[in-house]
Amino acid sequence: MTNKEICIGIVGADTKASWAKVSHVPAINGLPGVKLAAVATRKEQSAREAAQAFGADRWYSDPLAMIRDERIDIVTVAVNVPAHRILVLAALDAGKAVYCEAPLGCSVPETEEMVRAVRSSHTAIGLQGRHNPAVRRAAELVSAGRIGRPLSVRIVFQTVGFGPEMPVGHDFFNKRSSGANLLTINGGHTLDLVEAVLGPIIEVEARTQIRWPIVKLKETGAKSVRETADLAFIVGKTRSGATFTADVEAGVQPEDIRSSFEVKGSEGWLRLTSNHPYSFQAGNLKLTSNVAFVEPDLAAVSGAVETAINVGEVYALLARDLHEGTYRTPGFQQALHNARLIETVMHSAERGVRQKVDRVAAAE
Repeated sequence: MTNKEICIGIVGADTKASWAKVSHVPAINGLPGVKLAAVATRKEQSAREAAQAFGADRWYSDPLAMIRDERIDIVTVAVNVPAHRILVLAALDAGKAVYCEAPLGCSVPETEEMVRAVRSSHTAIGLQGRHNPAVRRAAELVSAGRIGRPLSVRIVFQTVGFGPEMPVGHDFFNKRSSGANLLTINGGHTLDLVEAVLGPIIEVEARTQIRWPIVKLKETGAKSVRETADLAFIVGKTRSGATFTADVEAGVQPEDIRSSFEVKGSEGWLRLTSNHPYSFQAGNLKLTSNVAFVEPDLAAVSGAVETAINVGEVYALLARDLHEGTYRTPGFQQALHNARLIETVMHSAERGVRQKVDRVAAAE
């Protein structure tokens, strides 16, 4: 691909309440060299409204029609996880580059199916926290030995989601079959951050709890049974020798959010902190350390809302890959590794035993 403008089509760009609205759209609109060419939703009215609100050239009420549009270079899939498979497979079959939100599939077998379908397509997975400039600088400090040998890591990931009350539209998060829950989403982002900074995880042990087994649906007052954990404690070890503990806590009030990622080494320490409701998934991470370091690079999308910063980094890297014919963007193989890792965590929580991480699952 030459240095022409890269055209992106988003499936799931709703104007009312969507992750695409607060992250993908401002990231694309703030990044030079890429263009929001089309949006697709399930209804004609919402698709029209999204195109007008977000400045897209075209709209589709049939996502598959947008995927077949020859003018689209990257198909972004930002819908509920159960709908990922059919859209991703269609986009890969059309030869498009695909950026899909995490988790990629509802299960490991489903994720494996999509990985097998990739062939030569460029892919990106929505584990965007690792791309944050502060995270990249933290990883450099560790790999360069600036804090000595990594000894221990203490992680607190807090989120407003998965509390005692939820919107009706989020009830699917409570169901195990949806593949989207505290462990697969927040746990997945947390463990991906561990590996981005400290390298592959080789051992995990977990305990989980459902603190609110009956959830109130806000709009209707109806009750829903929660089938997945809303609290998780994960202990593990990385190949670098560092032991980590991760507390993944749901239902925290926005004003009380305090997420942190602290690494202690033999010669120093570093800390990443955030008070954003989306925690490490958003871009307002602050890096501090007792060793001197060069300030993190400026974000690719300057002046963007916090939720668009990390997503903008993914688009910038994916666009570079398309222009240069390289494959440096963590894509569906990374998604599969993360899915296998979370499956191992779930097995540990269910069996109450420590689990070795399969070499097949370990990132090389």
